Amino acid sequence: MKIKYDPEVDILTIEVSDERIDYGEELGGIIVHFTTEGKPVVLEILDASEFLAQTTKIAMQKKSEGIIESGI
Repeated sequence: MKIKYDPEVDILTIEVSDERIDYGEELGGIIVHFTTEGKPVVLEILDASEFLAQTTKIAMQKKSEGIIESGI
């Protein structure tokens, strides 16, 4: 997995696979690039600083409420 942040355009790129990209779809503020089989290859989070700030805020609220979730 490779993670890269470009502060000039405020995009966080997460490469989860080195497979060939066939197409991409924008889902809200996230662009997901897929293989022909539909596996995600790259995620681009647009307006990353705002996305991460909101995600952190939500996580801290959940933690203070004693709600901890894990997808692992």
